[in-house]
Amino acid sequence: MSDGHLRATYNEIHAIIGKASERIAPWKPDLFVAIGGGGFFPARVLRSFLKHPATGKNISIQAIGLSLYEELPETTSEQIGREVVRTQWLGPESRALLGRRVLIIDEVDDSRTTLAYAIKELQHDVEEQLKLLPEAEREAKRTKFAVFVVHNKKKAKAAELPADIPYYAGEESS
Repeated sequence: MSDGHLRATYNEIHAIIGKASERIAPWKPDLFVAIGGGGFFPARVLRSFLKHPATGKNISIQAIGLSLYEELPETTSEQIGREVVRTQWLGPESRALLGRRVLIIDEVDDSRTTLAYAIKELQHDVEEQLKLLPEAEREAKRTKFAVFVVHNKKKAKAAELPADIPYYAGEESS
C-alpha cells in the first residue's frame, strides 16, 4: 500500500527529471522559477538537460520562497497547512519575466495550493509590469507559464491551475 510518498535515490530522481525534460523541451522554456526550498534541486538538475532555446546556454533560475507546511516565526498554527506565506519574492526583478517562457518548478504537487498561489501572484506581477509599457508593446511581452513537479500526488486538490498552463509531472502516485 502506497503512503503517497515517492521514495527514490538521487540517481532515480535525476533519471525522472531527465525523462520529464524530453516532454518539457518542445515547450521551450527560457527561464526557470524555482519554488524554495523543494524546487531548487529539481531546477538545477533540469538545467543540465534543457538549455536556453535561443542561446544553447544554461537557463537562468530565479527563486521564490513559499511556505505552506513550515512553522515560521511570523506564522500561527492556524495558518500552517492552510495559508501560503511568502518568504522570498522577485520584487522589482519581476520585470525579467516579461516576454519569457517561464517554467515554475517544485518538487511535489500535494494540495496544489502553493503552485496555484505562485502562478496567480507571478501572473499578477507580470500584469503590473505590462501596464508600465506602451499598449502596443504589451502583447509581445506577455509571459507564458508552465509548471513542472517531480512528483504529483494523485488526489483531490485544494486548488486548480489555469487551463492554459502546461503541466508536467515526473512521476505520479496515489
